[in-house]
Amino acid sequence: MSIEIKVRCFAHVKNAIGKDFIILKLEENSTSDDVEKKIREMTNSKLDKISFKIAVNQKYIPSNILLNDGDEVVLISPVQGG
Repeated sequence: MSIEIKVRCFAHVKNAIGKDFIILKLEENSTSDDVEKKIREMTNSKLDKISFKIAVNQKYIPSNILLNDGDEVVLISPVQGG
């Protein structure tokens, strides 16, 4: 069985993927770390030197969590600017 996860794309992720969001079909019992790994694979090393905080359903998560069908995930890169 599989689950579908919506990944909203901002900043570095959006530049690397070229879309505002994508839908990932993952195996049941997939985690937030699995989503990050899949996104990194999809971008052919463009995100290798970037660390991310992860939010699931609009809440930052402190560590890897199990995802449910329909969850929304955002990989948030460090904020820069002046």
